[in-house]
Amino acid sequence: MNALVALTGQCMPHLMLAPIALPLATGALLLLIREERERLKLLISIASTLAGLLLAILLLLWTHQGATASLTVYLPGNWPAPFGIALVLDRLSALMLATCAVVALASIVFAAARWHRAGVLYHSLFQFQLTGLAGAFLTADLFNLFVFFEILLAASYGLLLHGSGRARVQSGLHYIALNLAASSLFLIGAAVLYGITGTLNMADLARIVPQVAAGDRGLLHAGSAVLAAAFLIKAAVWPLNFWLVPAYGAAVAPVGALFSVLTKVGVYALLRLWTLWFGDAAGASAHWGGPWLIGTGLATMALAALGMLGTQRLTHLAGYAAVLSSGTLLAVMGFGQAGVTAGLLYYLPSSTLAVAVLFLLADLIERWQSEGSSRADGGRDDVPFLTPELLPTEGWNLDDDEHILVGRVIQGAAAFLGLGFVLTALILSGLPPLSGFVGKFAMLSALLARETWSGTAGATWLTLALMLGTGLATLVSLTRAGARNFWAAHTRAAPRLRILEGLPIAALLAACAAWTVYAEPVLRYTTAAAQALHAPAPYIGAVMQTPPRPAPGAPAHLPGAHP
Repeated sequence: MNALVALTGQCMPHLMLAPIALPLATGALLLLIREERERLKLLISIASTLAGLLLAILLLLWTHQGATASLTVYLPGNWPAPFGIALVLDRLSALMLATCAVVALASIVFAAARWHRAGVLYHSLFQFQLTGLAGAFLTADLFNLFVFFEILLAASYGLLLHGSGRARVQSGLHYIALNLAASSLFLIGAAVLYGITGTLNMADLARIVPQVAAGDRGLLHAGSAVLAAAFLIKAAVWPLNFWLVPAYGAAVAPVGALFSVLTKVGVYALLRLWTLWFGDAAGASAHWGGPWLIGTGLATMALAALGMLGTQRLTHLAGYAAVLSSGTLLAVMGFGQAGVTAGLLYYLPSSTLAVAVLFLLADLIERWQSEGSSRADGGRDDVPFLTPELLPTEGWNLDDDEHILVGRVIQGAAAFLGLGFVLTALILSGLPPLSGFVGKFAMLSALLARETWSGTAGATWLTLALMLGTGLATLVSLTRAGARNFWAAHTRAAPRLRILEGLPIAALLAACAAWTVYAEPVLRYTTAAAQALHAPAPYIGAVMQTPPRPAPGAPAHLPGAHP
């Protein structure tokens, strides 16, 4: 492990560009390969995604080595900030990269069983999606963030329509229209902020916000609100979330699983910019917008829970679970406390993985249901319930009516789906001892123990009540769906489950289990990440003070040369 970290250090900071360049190059390469060679395209796509996961893990380990390595700045154009584009790797961006890479690998392996053949250019679009996601997590420039948003959105339009069908086209049109509106708001907000501050570099903006004149501060807040509206649309916050459930539910299963990360991009952008621009050091703008984040987050939680109680369709349950997760994250984000944010960062990857699992399970369970209710024995009533060697003899247990207490053997595939569904329900409901409970407990304990600032005591107790209430609503709705799809399915033939479909589900659940087992070191990591977010001076200094690298052989007196 130390050798890998040392090798990573030798490749830094250039290695930071790899999570963006690798899927971009892979997607371009796949465009050059004929569609008939689907097996080759699949192998290249899986290999590239696996390499991306390994890179994300290396970068995650690198940021955990100490204060000096926890924040690395890379200047792709070799221009100093704020004139050039800057990429920043810190604990938060590394955590988001790793979460995205895990979901992406599970998604592409699941798609290898059947879904990647349902349309053209699937693998190229998939890789371009990963390019946009990685760039959004690493960039330190507001306009560059817009560019990466558009890359991932353009790819998501094609992925949502993959497999065709009226439902996908109809929901896809709504999805495209809403995201184009969000992009327009993004540009308007960025333009207003640029007009006031004269910069789009995130760190430079954070440096200027406390110095904005009192007469311009209202316009600063208005531009920030317009920009935040774009992120809130992408985070599926009420009342801007009506598009998500039909769109994600209509997408094919591996795309829905990957889309579970998209809502977290909006959450990530809000968390990054709000703590950077409106933290304790923002002067008159300190904690501006916090009550709005709390209010919209709580409303989103309540409406998502009602949506889960009002539907029995598994894909819609997964969509509402994604909305509920976003609402929970935004509500606790608005309190602006490092301890609460640490629990938030623990909960974010866990809920993302669980929602991705639910999308994959929904596809398998609904396919099993659609295959008909024919019994494995062909529907004949004269076939013995038990084989001759299992017929009862003396000594068998009987119930009060003297009926034999022997049941039908559960098929292995059905048992796997049932166990996976139960574990996913426990994580999403926040029941012990799995990672969903640990994350919610960390957030709630930090909320109740924190030093309250005026006007938030009522919001704290309302958040506590809603977090417990939405967990109960999630448990009730998923239990009802489980009973409908498993307990009432005893006459149904065994489900057809391929290894490529079961393996990613098992891997994602294993990742959630590992998140629980190693909760203490993970919480130490997220606590350090949260403290860095709420004390952004090192981030601002690193971005603004990183000098360009001198050209090879350049004399010391030339511009850009540094001794």
